[in-house]
Amino acid sequence: MKPVSAVNLLSQLPAAQPNEVFESLLRHPGFHLERILSWGQVTPEGEWYDQAQNEWVLLLAGAARLLVEGQEALALGPGDAVLLPAHCRHRVIWTDPDQATVWLALHYMSEA
Repeated sequence: MKPVSAVNLLSQLPAAQPNEVFESLLRHPGFHLERILSWGQVTPEGEWYDQAQNEWVLLLAGAARLLVEGQEALALGPGDAVLLPAHCRHRVIWTDPDQATVWLALHYMSEA
């Protein structure tokens, strides 16, 4: 058996980067867990995420605004979570440029 150890998702964050940083934490058939780091990045104008799988997102640190097609923008802070069903068109319209915005994203397929 491998030794069990703890990981702190908010420690040793890299310095601000020109692009978002996507780090795979756990991958298994049917789901993928990743940490995303943003420093003011947004979804490019006119582009939308439209994913084949569901996505549950938890904001761990920082701040962001998420736009879901046909709805008002959602302001997100630490502890806020959003469930985005498959093919729910959405885009990030703002992340805090002055600090790291740390997201935890779980992508998973629906049961048939």
